Amino acid sequence: MTYRILLVDDEPLARQRLQRLLQAHPDFCVAGEAAHGDAALDWLQQHQADLVLLDIQMPGRNGLDTAAAIQQLAQPPLLVFCTAHDEYALQAFTVQAIDYLLKPVRPEDLTRALQRAGEWL
Repeated sequence: MTYRILLVDDEPLARQRLQRLLQAHPDFCVAGEAAHGDAALDWLQQHQADLVLLDIQMPGRNGLDTAAAIQQLAQPPLLVFCTAHDEYALQAFTVQAIDYLLKPVRPEDLTRALQRAGEWL
């Protein structure tokens, strides 16, 4: 089975880096991308994702608010935060994130998060 990922980050280079790192994980494919929280929620209204890799600091709705809205969906995907800010880690788990990765995301940290996601899916 291939798990579908939505990448949500306002920085195109950060999304591209995650895409490159994900190439080493054939069980996961990037199904969509969004540059901010509202775009992510719009995408999730029309498509299905198993996992969302989500930045916190974005214009408009931040990642924590986006995550809270995602949890209200009928079948919410799993959430992993990918952020440069370590101070939001505790808040991230209140919106049921399964992992919290600091940028630049290291391949071994992404592997750990994907293994955790695979256990939940």
